[in-house]
Amino acid sequence: MPNPADAQADLIAYLDFHTEAGVDMALDEHPHDRFAEADAPEPAARPRKAPARPALAPPHTPSVAPFPPPSPAARATFGRSAAAEPEEAAGDARARARKAASLEELEAILAGFDSCPLRFTAKNLVFGDGNPQAKVMFLGEAPGADEDRIGKPFMGRSGQLLDKMMAAIGLDRKETYIANVVPWRPPGNRNPTPQEVAMCKPFVERQIELVGPELIVCLGAPATQTLTGTKDGILKTRGRFFSYALPGGEAKLLATLHPAFLLRQPLQKRLAWRDFRSLRAVLDGKA
Repeated sequence: MPNPADAQADLIAYLDFHTEAGVDMALDEHPHDRFAEADAPEPAARPRKAPARPALAPPHTPSVAPFPPPSPAARATFGRSAAAEPEEAAGDARARARKAASLEELEAILAGFDSCPLRFTAKNLVFGDGNPQAKVMFLGEAPGADEDRIGKPFMGRSGQLLDKMMAAIGLDRKETYIANVVPWRPPGNRNPTPQEVAMCKPFVERQIELVGPELIVCLGAPATQTLTGTKDGILKTRGRFFSYALPGGEAKLLATLHPAFLLRQPLQKRLAWRDFRSLRAVLDGKA
């Protein structure tokens, strides 16, 4: 007789798989076999009596007016992203980010930034979590479904693994700061586009400046590439330390594997463990 606990665990794993794949809502109460529906023969069409043809109106040439530009009210409804070019949006982001004198001000400014289209498809702004004066800052790519629902970064399965990785070297969320390059969840958990990253980059750069960490841990290739400018993949850059310029000096930046990648490739946890041991050595002044 099957174990009810095992059956429940299998069901939860099945739901987690679909959530990670971006399936976060049901469109019908019952599943449909689309393959069977596609193979089913089409019903025979009933013959219809041709309707009487109406008398034709005399031909005329209608006047064609040019399509009017969107009104200010329409732009306000759909956001500046409908009209703003990526370069214009990035410049607007830089100007707004420079005005923030604190993390609270930066979060409020970011909440009102309507040039990024992701703002209109996400449920919540996922700004940051942890100690604003932390020595260590962890930076990911973008929120997932759990983060979008809760409004904090790394709250799902990836976040649980990150908590365990931090605990293994004596760290926790209360003494670190966690954020993402892009603060809104892309639809279906897709990767953010280069344009979306460019729009959000000035905000995360200002966020790093306001925290002022001594160590930045980039989780995955997108975060590493955004802050360092490198084009190399994460398996080539992981374990390396970079210098990251700050207004009052510089911070060390460590590239490592993203917890979501480790969930898909558990054998690579050994590489992440080496990276976290290097992080611990730097914190202890031994490297």
